[in-house]
Amino acid sequence: MDRQEIKSMLESIVGESGVKIDEPMNIHTTFKIGGVADYFVTPSSVDELQSVITFLKKSDIVYFIIGNGSNLLVSDDGFRGVIIQLNDTFDGCEFIDDTTVEVMAGMLMSRLGNRLAKKGIGGFEFATGIPGTIGGAVRMNAGAYGGEMKDIVVSAKVLDSDCNLMEISADKLEFGYRTSSIVKNNYTVVSVVLKLEKDEPDKIKARIKELSVKRREKQPLEYPSAGSTFKRPEGNFAAKLIEDAGLKGASVGGALVSTKHAGFVVNKGGATAKDVCELTDRIKQEVMTKFGVKLELEVVKLGF
Repeated sequence: MDRQEIKSMLESIVGESGVKIDEPMNIHTTFKIGGVADYFVTPSSVDELQSVITFLKKSDIVYFIIGNGSNLLVSDDGFRGVIIQLNDTFDGCEFIDDTTVEVMAGMLMSRLGNRLAKKGIGGFEFATGIPGTIGGAVRMNAGAYGGEMKDIVVSAKVLDSDCNLMEISADKLEFGYRTSSIVKNNYTVVSVVLKLEKDEPDKIKARIKELSVKRREKQPLEYPSAGSTFKRPEGNFAAKLIEDAGLKGASVGGALVSTKHAGFVVNKGGATAKDVCELTDRIKQEVMTKFGVKLELEVVKLGF
């Protein structure tokens, strides 16, 4: 099947506006890094998503699903296959009762948090500043400031490896540190049910603002990045190990270990994926040599 046939088939499922060819991935990741994807598809319903994945699987075409691209490092050579983005066209939100809400996987955490605050629903403040979508957050059990997604998730609707839609209750999601059964089984999150709590809108907004100030003070939000670069090693903190290894401020090309928070590798301008990889490899090597601790990337590498 040639490129035009693949494009036509994808367009027959999601419409012409939902398919792009040779799409630059640096505009779809918070790192602002990455070459072009052969195809870039934005389905707007579960049916479209199922049809796209089913077609790609039958045709043996490689694909990868992204949300806001906030935890992703895409190769400078791009991605030979189809990127499926669940974001602006996949962000419905339905209230089941006063404190229970079902959210589509593409909803941005910030957008959801502010919407909940206006309705006087609290318990999501910790997640409001996380720069990703709800689908990715549940998949990785994202957390911040003492809260984790596992604390508020009731269930998740996912597509399994055969593209069947199934609902998994929280106790079967096997939440762990930055992982879940969704990761282990390579499921695709479609929607999530959250159980939250009633509170006064002004109090919720004040807590969101307080956490936002803390983030700006401690994290290098002025530069593009993919968030925390490394997972927290057991009994340690990645940022402390990196700083103690004398690597705060270290750089390769446009990639820099933040001088504000050593747990972040940032794009100080013009960084390539190669720059980031060389710098993170150096960090891993030096931390292992000096402290005997193996650092593991939290950032997902794509197209390498």
